[in-house]
Amino acid sequence: MSAFERINRFTARRLMLAAILVALAGAGLWGVRSLLRKGAPAAAGARKSGMDMAGMQMGNGTVELTAEQVRTFGVTFGTVEERVLTQAVRTVGTVTFDETRLAEVTQKVGGYIERLHVDFTGKPVRRGQPLADIYSPELVAAQQELLLAARLDQDLSGNSVPGVPARSANLLSAARQRLRLWDVSDAQIDRILRSGTVERTITLFSPVSGVVVEKQILAGQAVQPGQKLYTIADLSTVWIEAELREADAGSLREGDIASIDFAAFPGRPLRGRVEYVYPTLQQQARTLKARLSIPNSDGRLKPGMYATIRFEAAGRRALTVPVSAILQTGERKIVFVDLGSGKVMPQEVEIGRTAGEYAEVLFGLEPGQRVVTSAQYLLDSESNLAEVMRSMAGMTNESGMQMNMSAPNEADSMQGADMRGMRMPRNER
Repeated sequence: MSAFERINRFTARRLMLAAILVALAGAGLWGVRSLLRKGAPAAAGARKSGMDMAGMQMGNGTVELTAEQVRTFGVTFGTVEERVLTQAVRTVGTVTFDETRLAEVTQKVGGYIERLHVDFTGKPVRRGQPLADIYSPELVAAQQELLLAARLDQDLSGNSVPGVPARSANLLSAARQRLRLWDVSDAQIDRILRSGTVERTITLFSPVSGVVVEKQILAGQAVQPGQKLYTIADLSTVWIEAELREADAGSLREGDIASIDFAAFPGRPLRGRVEYVYPTLQQQARTLKARLSIPNSDGRLKPGMYATIRFEAAGRRALTVPVSAILQTGERKIVFVDLGSGKVMPQEVEIGRTAGEYAEVLFGLEPGQRVVTSAQYLLDSESNLAEVMRSMAGMTNESGMQMNMSAPNEADSMQGADMRGMRMPRNER
């Protein structure tokens, strides 16, 4: 097949499609004109709706209901009024250590661990309880200086030379202070002075009462100045860190009351108070942390436990509407306002915070108005249908006026147009 023949075939197909479209348009125009000639009402289909469309002829999508329809479709009403909104926020949290009750035992002088009195993680300790015995050459030298200063003070105390001030007491005090700075207790120093001998090891004692949560040494291990040996946590008070959604971040304040439930203690909720709200948002989870402090004298709350937390944010007065009255229609929120005499009208509103059964109204409603709280989807469909019927009626009336002004047989001639001139040549094989 030559290129010229292919072009002719393509042109013939396009002409045939155009002819079909013209024929369909003519048939549609003839149907509309025939309907106008017979006087059919434009909104006849509206009577087939689930409700009586007789009241749909008002503007703004207003729907008119009879008392029977209100009962049949279960239409209920609520009131727009000022109420105290107390927003309840439900979230989860984790039990953690109270950071103000954590203590680290750090070595301040180099040496070797001779003996461990606390030899496993999780062991409870008391304040002043021995933790480990350490041998340190520096501590041995400091003890020798202490004994030497004590002997010198004793010798010079009974043999004072006139006009020469006594310096031995200052040397003894300096030797004592040096050992104190290395965490040697006064009791140990006094024992060394009474015995007059140097002790090979010095004992480290716990600075607080609590539970050993970290142990980083072994018996015989060499340690350096500044090295952490133990971490001890006082669990008489614990923290609970709650994770709040970004949307709830603005509804929580320090001092708000919280009810806390634990899976380990069902039916025994605890009461707590928000102690601190962290100033930054978690970038990955998009959550805000809030901290609660809970007494734990019996030790039943363990760090790492999960908790379910319900916050009761402080209430404030606001203009509210029942949540059940709000109809979500994409980007808009619609409320049907009762106009009286069975008439309801859709009204766009702007909603703020939601607390329980009520939502804050920022714009669109006034106090005292009655709104529909059920069957809104049915009313919305009827309201939209009424608007469509009115629009179609307006378009039909305008089309009828234009048709009457045109030639009376224009549509007939279009329908009866001779299509023979549009016959296309047969495809050649």
